[in-house]
Amino acid sequence: MKKYFSLALLLSTFLGQPITAQQFGQKEILQDLDYLYHSLIDAHYNIYAYVTEAEFSGNYQNARASVTQDSLNLLEATSLFQKVISAANNGHTEIDFPGASYGAYAHSGGTLFPLEIAFENNKSWVRKNFSDHPEIQAGAEITHINGKSMEEILAKIYPQVSAERPYFKNAKIELYSFPRYYWQVFGQQHSFEVQIVMDGSPRKFVLNAINLIEGYEMKRNEVLNAKMMLKFYGATAYLNPGHFSGDEAKYQRFIDSSLVEIKRNNSKNLVVDLRNNGGGNDSFSDYLVSYFADKPFTWNSSFSLKTSQFLKEHTRKHSDTTKTYFKKILEHQNGEVYPYGFEAYQPQSKEKRFHGEVYVLVNRQSHSQSAVTAAQIQDYTFGTIVGEETGDYPSLYASQFHYTLPNTGIPVKVSKGRIIRVNGSTKSEGVIPDIFIRDHLLDEQDEILEGLLYRLESN
Repeated sequence: MKKYFSLALLLSTFLGQPITAQQFGQKEILQDLDYLYHSLIDAHYNIYAYVTEAEFSGNYQNARASVTQDSLNLLEATSLFQKVISAANNGHTEIDFPGASYGAYAHSGGTLFPLEIAFENNKSWVRKNFSDHPEIQAGAEITHINGKSMEEILAKIYPQVSAERPYFKNAKIELYSFPRYYWQVFGQQHSFEVQIVMDGSPRKFVLNAINLIEGYEMKRNEVLNAKMMLKFYGATAYLNPGHFSGDEAKYQRFIDSSLVEIKRNNSKNLVVDLRNNGGGNDSFSDYLVSYFADKPFTWNSSFSLKTSQFLKEHTRKHSDTTKTYFKKILEHQNGEVYPYGFEAYQPQSKEKRFHGEVYVLVNRQSHSQSAVTAAQIQDYTFGTIVGEETGDYPSLYASQFHYTLPNTGIPVKVSKGRIIRVNGSTKSEGVIPDIFIRDHLLDEQDEILEGLLYRLESN
């Protein structure tokens, strides 16, 4: 029911082949802008959940008035439309990072800012250094780039990022990476004067830009790196189920075999890792939870959808209308909100289930269904949540559907549904851990897992 960020696939597709530059006339841009604005109002479950009608309309009018040139290229058009959709302040209603334009820039010999950045406690920290100044260490605070404070720079980037709050916007910038977004907003620059606080003292450096492909993309790993893995640390089993998407039969075989190994090992504790996880489908997560649930369960307390003329037309063109889910979209009146129920999921048989203590790791990069699953486990008291607050809300506007703008072909994602977590809370917050441990810099040092293992060994 939820999205899954396939960022690595998206970028590898565009980096793998040259992209022809595209230009769109002013009339085409304005038509797509109008189409985007009205489709969001019509199709979104509640476009004004986090923004007033006046604010949303005013932002759209300002965007429209800014189109004064005769034509825009694909990057300019994408950036313009992102500013309109991001005003909804809904993470699942979005236009993705402009991968096609980024690919074209890469093949033209494009360059990037050489530092990756993490955002914590309202400060910006060097996460990885690809520059020609190795003395800049990870964990140093970066305060300015080319005379602009990081607060000023983020204020320019935020309109390109759909999210409910700055904490989640920062997580998404970490996810897609600061150098990529810096390029999108500020364009190519050959050098950067940066101010960095090291050992308590501010220092200035002039950093040369790095080649996008050889100097950056080929040296880094994406933030979303969940993969199926089973390890043992003494009496504790560590299970990373991977993202909740893909080959479901293969996924279930991995979960089945892992639980057999865990029981064979007589593990007392089970650590389930949902960090750096892009989410996916509830059928995957429910299958996992069924191995340590002690009663029937659901992944929400309420799930409802809004139908509309726009959604109906899209459904008739792209979906199997013989299926109940899509039939109901067509049966209800335009604009009607209606509940869609899910049957309770049954636990595995008692002899198959894990009966020890369960701990679930989360961080700010636990997205969508991974955040919903963590909340589900917490609300049913199936396990203890460990780590830091998730960026995504567990009660959220989601259940995306996708369409493209008619002239530019830019893909749009809109939330047609409303999901309420199991305990019924609609607080504007992520999943709050029972045991808080910060995932500092999202680097190779695993503070959360190591911190939990230390606690378990001490007990």
